[in-house]
Amino acid sequence: MKILVLNCGSSSLKYQLINMETEEVLASGKYERIGEKEAFITHKVNDKKIKIEHEAYNHEEAVDFTLKQLINPEYKVIDSLDEISAIGHRIVHGGEKISHSVIINEEVEEIIKECISLAPLHNPAGIIGIEACKKVMPGKPMVGVFDTAFHQTISKEKYIYPIPYEYYEKYGIRKYGFHGTSHMFVSQRLAELEKKPIESLKIITCHLGQGSSICAIKSGKSIDTSMGLTPLGGIPMVTRCGDIDPSVVTFLMEKEKLSAKEVEEILNKKSGVHGISGLAPDFREIEAESYGNNEKAKIAMECFTYSIAGYIAKYAVAMNGIDAIVFTGGVGENQINIRKRICEQLAFMGMELDEQKNNVKGEEKIITKETSKIKAYIIPTNEELMIARDTKKLVEAK
Repeated sequence: MKILVLNCGSSSLKYQLINMETEEVLASGKYERIGEKEAFITHKVNDKKIKIEHEAYNHEEAVDFTLKQLINPEYKVIDSLDEISAIGHRIVHGGEKISHSVIINEEVEEIIKECISLAPLHNPAGIIGIEACKKVMPGKPMVGVFDTAFHQTISKEKYIYPIPYEYYEKYGIRKYGFHGTSHMFVSQRLAELEKKPIESLKIITCHLGQGSSICAIKSGKSIDTSMGLTPLGGIPMVTRCGDIDPSVVTFLMEKEKLSAKEVEEILNKKSGVHGISGLAPDFREIEAESYGNNEKAKIAMECFTYSIAGYIAKYAVAMNGIDAIVFTGGVGENQINIRKRICEQLAFMGMELDEQKNNVKGEEKIITKETSKIKAYIIPTNEELMIARDTKKLVEAK
């Protein structure tokens, strides 16, 4: 069985074609600047990377051209689109109505549309991708894998906000959490590496990248997570502020005469470590500057690592202990000194980092000493494989 995994952004399309017999990635790539004349696709087959400039004024055109690359005689990976058994879609928000991956039908599409107000940038793109596939590959089974679904096991006292309850009832305002597919994948992989049933483990997963979130996983279930109603909450990120005093919003609106939309733009795109440091929104640059005389870069990195360590300590309380911590995502997998800073702040809990083991990038590895009371792992995430596995399971059970 071959599964096509699609992740649609507002102006982009990421994809992987996976052979589920071996879980080998046959082809992958990304279509960028969809909707513009300068649209282009970067298509990868084995070690070969091909960049093709091709106009795509909507996602239907992008999906159509992407599929043509899979059967292109020059670097094709399949002989016919009939070889694709199903399509797995990454969808950001399923609200309270979707708590697991589902076969996409009209009812599911309606739920995705209902949640647009909760994910205005992401859910419309998901719908566009689904509709494009219907037109380009009619009749192919499709599965929706939702970022929020994994966190539907969080108990009400942990997801409810201390504001008038009527706003939860009227608008669904509550903590939903995100990056669920990544948190689920790396926690399951940790159990495999530990050779223990996941039901016996207390795990904290740290998905650190452009967007970052922490998750407490007990007995294989999410019991708390740092992101909230939207991906803006939790720890400070590259350009997102994370948790702040809510009065900051109204104070800025009053002092700077800003609209709600303008403040949202500041908190989402001009804040985080980028906002503190004043440097480009790139963790690598900000971290490098923090080791010199750039005081604001130092403060930004301390703010980031302190917040992560604080969430880990908080979730140790929530689970009454920790067996292991996982670092994943672009920053978690590759930024050696960021991992070091976080682990050093957890020394009081019995965390003992092995600096030699930690001196790696993007490698699946345990990075703590054998005497450490808490184990720490680097586990590269693979959301696409998780989506493909769920798609295969649901399609075969249909």
